[in-house]
This record gives sequence, structure tokens and C-alpha cells, in this order.
Amino acid sequence: MTGEIKKLAYGVITWSMDGMGTISFEEIKVNTMISKKRFEIKLKTGDVFFGSLGASTIERTVNLIVEDKQELVNIEDIVEIYPIKKSFWVRLSGNFSLGFNFSKGSDVGTLAFSGNLDYRISKNYFYLDWDDNITYQGDTLNTTKADVSISWEHFLKKKGWSSLTGIELSQNSSLGTKLRLGLTGNVLRDIIYNDWNRFNVGAGLSITQETPYDDSGVSNDLAGLFLINWKVYKMTSPKITVNSNITFLPYLTDDRYRANFNLNPQVSLISDDFKIGFSFYYSYDSNPSSDAANVDHGINLQFTYSLH
Repeated sequence: MTGEIKKLAYGVITWSMDGMGTISFEEIKVNTMISKKRFEIKLKTGDVFFGSLGASTIERTVNLIVEDKQELVNIEDIVEIYPIKKSFWVRLSGNFSLGFNFSKGSDVGTLAFSGNLDYRISKNYFYLDWDDNITYQGDTLNTTKADVSISWEHFLKKKGWSSLTGIELSQNSSLGTKLRLGLTGNVLRDIIYNDWNRFNVGAGLSITQETPYDDSGVSNDLAGLFLINWKVYKMTSPKITVNSNITFLPYLTDDRYRANFNLNPQVSLISDDFKIGFSFYYSYDSNPSSDAANVDHGINLQFTYSLH
């Protein structure tokens, strides 16, 4: 097959051909690859190479050509291939989701707007994520939960490790939080990354400034931060993904801890760019402001459009 390699990720190669357009097929169907273009290539070991691809006479292998040197690797050991391009729009990808839930008996409804934009350059990822859940009854707004974050992930020289720094803004009226501003720093480690799932963990610190709805005043705190992320996927049509994550924050400056759990399964609908699924969240605060609940949770039917 002759064409252009758009990417290899999650066990699927995206390939552009004249006439047929862009197609996707599983990595296990590839015997070898050749391309003079430059790519960012990540292996299961966590090693990252920047170079081109050279054909190999050995079945299911490819030569990575880096600065006139060649390294023979098994194709099954490659977890990511992304072209190194100058265009801003080519490096940008993301998802835009709309969700809703309504109960006629109680006349209670929820609208959810969420999404993410990812920008990729050599050894660096930049993320913008947002999630806004508005609950209403009749014509009255009852509660709102909103989260916005900007993050920077940098791949470290040590295999499978990366650093993650972020700024977060959040609001949760059920838990009594009018505004929480956080600065986080973490170290991440990929434990599993193959053609059907990715599992990583992280640990770090979070500095927060929190303004409650009551008159207890603004508080400044330092907390530990532990992360677990697990993504299960089938990237051939129909595409299926299940994203889940857990965060746990034990406070170092207060007798308090918080925990969050998110679950988001989706399946492609009509085309691979449109998906249907549901979004579930569960938040716990051991010591919220006065008169606020300890627990907030919600579930919404969700429609998603994927960019790139």
C-alpha cells in the first residue's frame, strides 16, 4: 500500500491514500513500513525516537532511522507514531460533548457541556479540559458543577515517565465550593500500554485556594495528589472507548481529604467522528463547608464529536 502515515495509536494505523481517502486498520496487519518523513515514535518500553521509518526484510519489524543510525524494532512494540509537522492545526485534536438527563416525575433535568483540546509537539502535550454540569428544576437553577483545567505533560528521559503540571478552576454548589483555584504538579508512570488498554498512575502535590458559599472565609491548603487513569479501547469501526480515572487528595494542612471518580464509555455512531455514550462522576469531600453535602454524583447521556 502506498500513501501517507497519519498516525499509529492504540493499535490502529490511520493511513491516507489517493482515491480511497483516509482509512484505518489494525497494526497486526502490517508487515513493515517505510517513510522518509520524520515521526515521533514511542515504544512500549517508554523510549521515544525522532526519525524516519525504513523497511526491514524480517517479518513484523521496521528500522527506526535516527541521525543516520538504524535500530530494528518489532512493530508490536510500537505504541505511538505521530508525524512531526509544523502546522498548528495538524497538531491539534479534541472532543466536544453535549449531555443531558431529565426526570418527568420530579421535573429535574441536567445539561452537561464538556470537551478537551490537545496540542502536541516533540516530547510535550498541552491539554485544555472543561466540564460543566447544570442541574435545574422547573425554571429554577438548583446546582452547578464546573471544572476547567490547563495542563502540560513533558516526557522524561527515564523510560515510561512524564511530568504533569496544571492549573485548575472548579465550582461545586452541592459540596459548598463557590470557587477552587488549584496548582498541581505530578509525576506519571505508564504501567501498561498496548493495543487494547492503557493504564498509568501518578503522584504529586496540589496547592489550592478555596472560596466557600458560606461565610467561613477563603482557605489556602496543600494536599497530596494520587492519580489512576485507565483507558480501554477498540479503535476499529465501530470504535469503542471506556475512559476512567480516580483522584485522591489527602490534605497536609487540614484534617480533610477529597476523592473523585469519572467513568465515560462511548461507541461510534454513524461515523468514527460521532459517538454516543454516558458520563458518570462521583465526588466526595470529608469536610465540606457548613450545610453542604459530602457527596455529589451524576450521570448523563452524552453525544460527542471528535476533531482529528
